[in-house]
Order: sequence, then C-alpha cells, then structure tokens
Amino acid sequence: MRTQAAALVLAACASGAWAIPTFDEVRADFKPSDTLILSREGEVLQRLRTDATVRRGQWVPLADVSPALRQALVLSEDKRFFEHSGVDWRAASAAAWGNLWNQRTRGASTITMQLAGLLDGDWRQGPGGRTVVQKVGQTVAAQVLDRRWRKDQILEAYLNLVPFRSELVGIDALSRTLFGKAAHGLDDREAAVAAALVRAPNARPALVAQRACGVLRDMQQRPSTPASPAAPAVRVDCDALDLFTTAALQRRAFEASEGVAPHFARYLLRQREKDSVVPERVATTLRAPLQRFAMQSLQQHLRELRGRHVEDGAVLVLDNATGAVLAWVGSSGQLSQASEVDGVLALRQPGSTLKPFLYAQAIAERRLTAASLVEDSPAQITTAGGLYIPQNYDRQFKGWVSGRTALAASLNVPAVRTLVMVTPDAFHRQLGAMGLPLRESGDYFGYSLALGSPEVPLLHLTNAYRTLANGGRASPVAVTLANGGRASPVAATLANGGRVSAAAPAIDPRAAYIVGDILSDGNARARTFGTDSVLATRFWTAVKTGTSKDMRDNWAVGWSERYTVGVWVGNASGAAMHEVSGTSGAAPIWAAVMGFLHAREPSRAPKAPGGLVRAAVRFGPGQPPSAGVPQPLEAARDEWFVPGTQQSLFAIDSIASEPYSASASGQKSSKNAASNPTAPPAGASARITAPASGTVIALDPDIPPMRQRLQFTATGDAVQWRLDGKTLGRGPRVAWMPWPGRHVVQITDAQGKVLDEVRLEVRGAGVVAAPPRAGAH
Repeated sequence: MRTQAAALVLAACASGAWAIPTFDEVRADFKPSDTLILSREGEVLQRLRTDATVRRGQWVPLADVSPALRQALVLSEDKRFFEHSGVDWRAASAAAWGNLWNQRTRGASTITMQLAGLLDGDWRQGPGGRTVVQKVGQTVAAQVLDRRWRKDQILEAYLNLVPFRSELVGIDALSRTLFGKAAHGLDDREAAVAAALVRAPNARPALVAQRACGVLRDMQQRPSTPASPAAPAVRVDCDALDLFTTAALQRRAFEASEGVAPHFARYLLRQREKDSVVPERVATTLRAPLQRFAMQSLQQHLRELRGRHVEDGAVLVLDNATGAVLAWVGSSGQLSQASEVDGVLALRQPGSTLKPFLYAQAIAERRLTAASLVEDSPAQITTAGGLYIPQNYDRQFKGWVSGRTALAASLNVPAVRTLVMVTPDAFHRQLGAMGLPLRESGDYFGYSLALGSPEVPLLHLTNAYRTLANGGRASPVAVTLANGGRASPVAATLANGGRVSAAAPAIDPRAAYIVGDILSDGNARARTFGTDSVLATRFWTAVKTGTSKDMRDNWAVGWSERYTVGVWVGNASGAAMHEVSGTSGAAPIWAAVMGFLHAREPSRAPKAPGGLVRAAVRFGPGQPPSAGVPQPLEAARDEWFVPGTQQSLFAIDSIASEPYSASASGQKSSKNAASNPTAPPAGASARITAPASGTVIALDPDIPPMRQRLQFTATGDAVQWRLDGKTLGRGPRVAWMPWPGRHVVQITDAQGKVLDEVRLEVRGAGVVAAPPRAGAH
C-alpha cells in the first residue's frame, strides 16, 4: 500500500511538473507595474505606474544585465548552476547529511528549482516550509525546466521574476529603486547587495550587508593557478559596505512617474481605464522633439517672467487635418507649486479668445460684416441685475471702427454690442456646437459671455480654433495611433458630458474663412498690438490673445496651414498675475512653438471657399481734426462678404463734435444702422446724457477698484461737473472712480448755475488703503 501511495504522489507531482509553461509564454505573460507612453517615433515619453500592488519594472533581457550581477547571483544561490541538470544532487546530499547530524549547511535549492516555485504556486514554500509533496514536485519540475529551457533563459526569467524586497519584484525594479540605474550598470558592490537580498528579502540592513560582504569576497577572490600560485586574496571593506547597504535600502529613486508628458499620460490612461484596458505600452500621436521643445519654451518664458507672480502654464498642439495631439504640456513642472494640476484640462476663463466665434456667428447670420461700423464708446447696457458697463483692456475707446478692426484689435465694447445683436442664448448654442459646452445657460452669463466670462479648458478651446482652421467643421482630437500608424480619434469630453464625437459642420465655412482672414491681418490688429507685435510671424498664421478678469489667465490660440497651437499662462491657484498682457504672457510661447513647427515647413494662406464675394470698400469721414479736414474712419480696402451683405461705402450720416457721443442717425445702409438717442436737438440747453438718474452701479469684485472708472457725459463744451457739491472736472466728459454710497452729479455753467442733475448709487466694496511699508512715514 505504501508503495502504491508513493507512486501516486510521484505521478501527481510529475503531471504538475510537465505543465510548466514555455519561456516565450512566461515572457508574454509578464506584466510590468508601469505603462510606457511612446511617441509616434517609438521613443519613451513617460513611464507611469498603473499597478499599486507590486513594483515591477520592464522585462530585462539577460544580455542587458550586468555581468557582475550574473556572477554574484550564481555564486550566492547556485555555484554549479551551469553544471547540474536542474537539481544539484551533491548539494542535496550534503544538506541531508547535515540535517542528520544537526549541522548547519547551505540549502540545496537551485536557481532552477526556485524558478519552478515562482512559475507554479503549488511548489512555493509556505510559512512552515515545504511539504514532502512540494519538495518532490519542485524537484521534478526543475528537471523538466532544465530539459526544456536553455540555461540563459532560466537565469533571465529568474532575474525578472524573483522578489527582492518589500514590493520590489524583478531586477529592473530593484536596480532603479535602490541604485537609481538600469540593470546593466550595476557594479560589484551593488550586485553583491542584490544577490544577498534574494536569500533574505526582508532582512535587517546589517544582515543583508553581512551576506553581501561574503558574496563580494567570493566575487573578488582570484583562484590560485600554476601560472600564479601566490595570488593574494582581495580585502573587502565590510564596514563601508554596511553603510552603503543601509543607505541603498532606504532609497526610493524609482519614481511613480517619470518623463516629459506626465499629464498627457494620465489623461490617456484614464481613457483606457474606461474600457478596462491598461496596456504595457501605448503608441501615441505625440512628437517627442516637439513635446520637449514646448516644455522647454514654457519653462524658459516663465523664468523670464519671474517677479510678475506667474508660475503656471500649458501648451497644446493639434494637427489640423487629423486632430492628433502633437504636444501636451500640462504644467511648468518644478516652477509650479501645483505641478499635478493639468493646465490643458483645467477650467479657466478664456477672456477675449471667445470673440472669433461670436463674430463668426454674427457674420454667418448676416448681422455684421467685416466692414460694418461698430461704435467703440462707453456703453451702459441694462440687464436684470443692473447696468453692465464693459471696458476695453487699455481703458481707452477708438470711436467708430470696422468689424475687422474690432475683432483684430480685440475691442471689448464692440464685442458686447455684437452679442446684443446675436443674443447670449444663441451664442451659447454656437459655443456648444464648436465643442465648448458650458455648465450654465446663456442667460446666466449675460453679455459678459462676449468677453469670456465662462470657464473652458485649453483642450476644448484649442480644438474649437481648429474648427475655424478646418472651415467650420468640428471633429474630436486623437491621442493614440491605431494600426497602420493613423491617429485614432477620441471624443473630447467635459464633466457635464458635452462632446464632439464626429466631424460635423459647426459654423458657416464662409464666416470661418473671414474670421481667419481677420485674425491673420497684422494691420487690423495694429490699433491695439502695434505693427511689430510678437503675433506677427514670417509665415501665414491666424491668432487671438485673451486675458481674463484681474489678469488671472492669459491665452494665445491660433493656427497655421497645418497646426493649431493653444497656450495658457497663469496660476493654478487662481491668483492674479502682475502686468502680464496678451503679448507678454502666452503669445511669446505661442510664437516660439509655431516657429519650431514651421522651421522647415511653409504655411500658406487658405483658399477662400465658394460663395464668398470680394469687393472694394471705402469709409466715410470720421471726427474732423483741429485743421477741420475730415479723415476717413479707415483706409479703403478690398473686403470679403457673404453674398448679399456687400456694399461699397460704410459711413456715418453725421458726426457729433465730441468723438464719443455721436449724434448719428445711422449708417448709409439700414442693415448696419447705429443711432444715439441721447443727443439733444439743436439749441437745447446742456444736460447730462450718461448716466441716467436713478442708476445703480455695482463694482466688479474681479477688477481692482483703482482700475474701475465711471464715465460722465454731457452735451455742451463749457460745462463744469460737481459730485456731491465738490468740483469734479470740466468739459463734455469726465471719468470718476466709483465710491460706494448715494451720490448727486451736477453740471453747471461758468457762473455756477446748475444746468442738470442726476442721482446714482454705487454698491460694492470701496478702495482699501494699502498698509504703509516698513520705514515709510
């Protein structure tokens, strides 16, 4: 009976042993704890940990393992590894003899036997040691392994599967964590420590150092030969090795994420996790040289802005045709105190970068043309919440300007007047069609929607500009390469579920072309940015800048023939920047990235789509100068029109003597009529035209109080202004810094006679005096 039982045990063990997988199967089943993000060129851009239960690096071929480590491992674990057939019977008999006489001897488990235990959990040693069945099964499995696998394959698999210490499994994780280098760079001392950890993974540092010292002695001992019988033994400094081992075991150099695209990697893996797929390697659309250049450009420019309280930024580059993400820089890295925040996905106020979509909608709906005259003057728009008083960035007004100038020069008041024509709800729907779904309704934002009061991420804003570059057709971005190297699109999704899932018309292609033509016109933007602006590239581009309230966000977004580039600069905390404008903040980075993209690649202006009309236009006279010779509002030019909106002359019927209070009854075309009902009839006495009596003014908490001004206007040139009985100024216009409370505004003649009076109220926080500086008196 005992013989039969033993036979059954051997048969069971043998059946399990013969099920050992092949080397190729083991290699294919190996799963690192990290995912490698590859560029389209195959370069590793980012390594990101995706398995928190274990620390396992990449599979390391034996040829890439340090010769010192291979020698140390064999000397420490299996000196006759290359001689036996999987089981070292000599060591086994010595161990059995030692156990019989209660003598301590080295274990008889070979590297091959240990690998068998790693491959099949049935042979692994438990807390109480291995059972007889386990020992027999492990022995049989080791001999099967030795027959089926080559010695180098056994050693390679063992080095990649053996647990070293704590969560560290495999030589790649060990060498990068404890020694901060790849496995091929381990020297004798590091190899000895690694070999000692195999024997006792969780031993105290002193014990690991003691065993490593013995391994190092074996490695450095030169055996005597007839040729050199007096070869001296090499002395090993075990005390120094103890210090080295203790320091190494405390080191954690293998970071959870490493590379130049951390935010992109996390975004990409979140998309994959939705499908429950976390691959070992992901081929992406990123260009490695471009990614590095974009990151360097962002960091370099932010260093140049040091002292202006700006530390964060983001850069995104898209391929116009495919939507492929070519560069994704989510943070300034070490320059930021919030480097984990992804600036490409963060919701921020876009400022004036929404204006191109507004003007495109107005042109498509035939409410406006690129030549239509819009008044850039103080405006007080009545809303449900009170008066909305938009201001330009430079606090100046340009008078009557064309739509082309208004957009290119980024004038705020004309944009608000345009939104009044389009309506906030209609513009809200247009932004959604462009891939910019907003969390609140159009009525919630009101007319501030024209100036970028909602919050959008750089990813969606840049892709919306790409829609303009593609003639008004919206499509999703792509982040990975499908089979054949083509970009695989994924829908760009916001928290509220809005997405662009397929190419679809979002805006009239004719309107998109006209807006692109305006944004590429350096002369049109000169009124605000000058003729030598950083926005003026040597190749064709269309670009728009934007700055949010209180200088919290600064943007530059634009496109060339092939690429769309978006840049955001600001602070992840939401703190305001100091004197950082559209041309000094994001624009230089945008220009540098565009220059890199087109260093050897031309960019030509797009061809006009069918259905557009190009016609010569001229403009009527503007405000007469002191010489009395009227000058045209703008120079004559050729202009693009949607059919049916073209006309040859754009003018104002009459111009008031004061440039900001035009008494015009309308433009020559009824479609572009503009009027000023506040102008009094001829011969009327002077009166206050703005603000109206009973006006309630709400101070904007996002604009510094010292930068807020309320404009008082009146008819007549010789009037004098008084506020609450105190002299305020003289002339048809004065500016006043609003102060909370109820106020009485009056105009008088030269003799002090009150000609008109209005009462108003200002609500909100007043100006707080700055505390005195140290040493000031």
